[in-house]
Amino acid sequence: MTDEGCSAVTSALKSNPSHLRDLDLSGNKLGDSGVRNLSDLLMIPQCQLEKLHLSECRITEEQCLILTSALKSNPSHLRDLDLSKNKLGDSGVKPLCDALKDSHCKLERLRISCCDMTDEGCSAVTSALKSNPSHLRDLDLSRNKLGDSGVKPLCDALKDSHCKLERLRLSCCYMTDEGCSAVTSALKSNPSHLRELDLSGNKLGDSGVRNLSDLLMIPQCQLEKLQLVSLYCTVTV
Repeated sequence: MTDEGCSAVTSALKSNPSHLRDLDLSGNKLGDSGVRNLSDLLMIPQCQLEKLHLSECRITEEQCLILTSALKSNPSHLRDLDLSKNKLGDSGVKPLCDALKDSHCKLERLRISCCDMTDEGCSAVTSALKSNPSHLRDLDLSRNKLGDSGVKPLCDALKDSHCKLERLRLSCCYMTDEGCSAVTSALKSNPSHLRELDLSGNKLGDSGVRNLSDLLMIPQCQLEKLQLVSLYCTVTV
């Protein structure tokens, strides 16, 4: 589907916006006009969309700004947003994170894996989590070049007792044992919420894994799924 098909879909939904809860347009070339029409739909007060999946839609940082503007206008309904495998970059992720800071934003699941994000973009995510920590349950930052310098500030947000994250995916994020130690230290401070942790494809080393093992020994630790798979990962879209 191209922008023409997307415009037809959004036009139909504008005529009858109140029932649809789940919209998946992944893998389509929506283009500028498609994204703009979709954003116009999201701005309508009657729009009740709870899940919006736009993975691999060739969305650029400029188009992400348009979507972000729509979310700021009508933030209270969306619960699940997937923008994975789009070239958002740090400049696209930052405005999105500003929208997440809004106390009216009730987003529970955010997937921005493989989005050309660096530690700078991760800092913006961290800032959003600190400002509005109680709603997000599932965060996927995999296949971005975060490095230890990006992961460490994120860990400060995880320490907050108001943070209710249950699933955190950081696979192929260029982490080392240093970043892994920061993650485990944060979870030792606030161990009772996280159920699933994915650190696959990172160079954690034995010392990183030992720190994780210490975490698992804590009775308050509620982890149900831990992924440490050795992967060859790239972060290109």
